[in-house]
Amino acid sequence: MSTEHTRDALHGVKVIELGGLVAGPYAASLFAQFGAEVIKIEAPGDGDPLRRWRKLHNGTSLWWYSQSRNKKSLTLNLKSEKGRKVARALVKDADVLVENFRPGTLEGWGLGWDELSAINPRLVMVRISGYGQTGPYRDRPGFASIAEAMGGLRYVTGYPNRAPVRVGVSIGDTLGSLYAVVGALMALRHRDVNGGTGQVVDVALYEAVFAVMESLIPEFSRFGFVRERSGGSLPGIAPSNTYPCGDGGYVVIAGNSDGIFKRLMYAIGRADFADDPALARNDGRVEQVDRIDAAISGWTAQRDLQDVLGALERADVPVGRIYSAADIHRDAHYRHRGMIEAAVLPDGQAVDLPGLVPRLTQTPARTRWLGPALGAHVEEVLDTIGVSGEALSALRAEEIV
Repeated sequence: MSTEHTRDALHGVKVIELGGLVAGPYAASLFAQFGAEVIKIEAPGDGDPLRRWRKLHNGTSLWWYSQSRNKKSLTLNLKSEKGRKVARALVKDADVLVENFRPGTLEGWGLGWDELSAINPRLVMVRISGYGQTGPYRDRPGFASIAEAMGGLRYVTGYPNRAPVRVGVSIGDTLGSLYAVVGALMALRHRDVNGGTGQVVDVALYEAVFAVMESLIPEFSRFGFVRERSGGSLPGIAPSNTYPCGDGGYVVIAGNSDGIFKRLMYAIGRADFADDPALARNDGRVEQVDRIDAAISGWTAQRDLQDVLGALERADVPVGRIYSAADIHRDAHYRHRGMIEAAVLPDGQAVDLPGLVPRLTQTPARTRWLGPALGAHVEEVLDTIGVSGEALSALRAEEIV
């Protein structure tokens, strides 16, 4: 973990994080990684449920330690008016507030946009929910899995003769988080450079998924075409698929540009395909994709995975095996790029974390500390708004913090 004291990209930006689990907290984590002060407000007693998700080390999730790097943990009972008073005081000089409660929850607590923007007109309020802050579905509970289904992703994921499947991670949450941060940075620039004020960034998880669905709607609108599940292939772009190797492994080969296709065909001994005018362009190859895939898989199935990788790399054809966590952990390129980051847990045990992205050459993201213990920064944070000593003791006695 870095101990340098360089000026970070988001130095001076103050972020208040409400909510829990993935979408809101992951968005706030990106701010924290690039130097913003992120104050995570958690419920006293239990805190963010993510603290107990997936694999635990001494009762705390390893995911928590990673996702909550550089955040300050403040326990605060937002169901109490005294707790909400503290939250309002923190918002007075905040730049961004990130929340992922169901729409209307903060309004019910007197912490909605109208109330908070009156306290701080410069505030950018990032609101992440399943369906957005408006519309007939706004009050439905929304999770990433449902957003992936409604956004169109699940329908096209898997094999045509089987039920749709999930991607393997909570991609709907992550996409929502990324759009939330992009929106917040746009809003901050408008405020600071264009002479604007704060505003709401309304992120719906299903819309974040829908936004990356490429040509799905134009193709349906113009041709009535419904994209279906296609397994490991890339529909309409050929050849690009997953192919079996003779030792039981699999490789992904992307030979879909015209020049690469020729190199691929020569590499597998199919000069007849490489020199066929009907296959010179993608539209022609799409019409014969099954024939092309059969030729490629016939070649890969006769060779071990390493032999396939070596032959195609020498031919300058994009190829790669499918990485497991173990493959990633030992990969030389990951290591060279700093994408496996060594850290130490509170009990002194070593743990590796994913490196931070994107890479900035002058103001890179850095890990200053791991996800903190629940309420670890109560005194530090509340002291900034003049709550200490007897006042803090009273809040503790009433279980407000």
